[in-house]
Amino acid sequence: MAIFSINNVRIRGIAACVPVAVESNRDYDWITEEERELFIKTVGVLHRHISDSTSLASDMCAVSAQKIMEATQCDPSEIGLIIFVSQSKDYILPSSAIILQDRLGLPRTCLAFDVPLGCSGYVYGLSIAASLMNSTGIKKALLLAGDTSSLSLIRTDKSAYPLFGDAGSATLLEHTDEASPMHFSLQSDGHNHQAIIIPHGGSKNPIMPESDIAVELEKGVVRKLKNLALNGLDIFNFSVKEVPPNVSQLMAHCGYTVADIDYFIMHQANLLMNETIRKKLKFPPEKVPYSLREYGNTSSASIPITMLACLQNELSTKKNKLLLSGFGVGLSWGSVILNTEHLVLPGIIEL
Repeated sequence: MAIFSINNVRIRGIAACVPVAVESNRDYDWITEEERELFIKTVGVLHRHISDSTSLASDMCAVSAQKIMEATQCDPSEIGLIIFVSQSKDYILPSSAIILQDRLGLPRTCLAFDVPLGCSGYVYGLSIAASLMNSTGIKKALLLAGDTSSLSLIRTDKSAYPLFGDAGSATLLEHTDEASPMHFSLQSDGHNHQAIIIPHGGSKNPIMPESDIAVELEKGVVRKLKNLALNGLDIFNFSVKEVPPNVSQLMAHCGYTVADIDYFIMHQANLLMNETIRKKLKFPPEKVPYSLREYGNTSSASIPITMLACLQNELSTKKNKLLLSGFGVGLSWGSVILNTEHLVLPGIIEL
């Protein structure tokens, strides 16, 4: 387990963007009404914002970045680093971050690269950005995290289709001697990488005629090899086994207890799964916010979406000690404890 601390970097503000189109799982008639209501109750997802060609992950992250720079009066010329954390990049190559550098009018001295992570991506992205800022002296950076998971789904797969929504986010980071340390614990285990996978479309299995053939794998699960495949039981077992000790050991390393943490903000994976983790860690419900019901699982954007959707007033007006935890595809998981003070949170934009 990699536990480490990074000094001199803080979050200044966060903005996010979602597609304007919304789908309700009450209208998901591929399954029965009883199955729909049970899904909404146990998994926790009622509505999902769904992307089209005008609201890709890069588009939503770009809108979010422009919004947070405007809200914090940050000139684009001040940005020295841009990281795009996403599994929904525009092209196989080049990196979307480099395209976004030009699109946002950032200087050519700006470092720009992609990080192809999903569920753990926001926490990993914070660690990468803060590490680079601390070691190089870069004063301001943009961490862009977002995914359009719906574009890899098929409506006839009840195991995945009603779970995922689309979103993009932008977090403005600042280098300052006044910042409290960020404390990280990051882990990975590729042994069960097939638990969340898109089998075809990469170099190992390129798109071929059989990639587009729909196959019924079980009742209600009909998908193609180019679609996202999710083994819910494996992901559930992994998450409830690995996330609690990751969080507990990080808190113990820092000398914190549940009482010291103002909010525990998890990746919005699944209500039953997340509630199992919460109860194992003995966090009270009022400290654990959820955006699942209205946004679904938005992959790398789920933590910033939850901060904006559920805690905008608390985070913008007060000092808070936050515990953020992301877990899933890879398999990859990680947590961070950080302090925030009067964050600039201009809200969630619809594109």
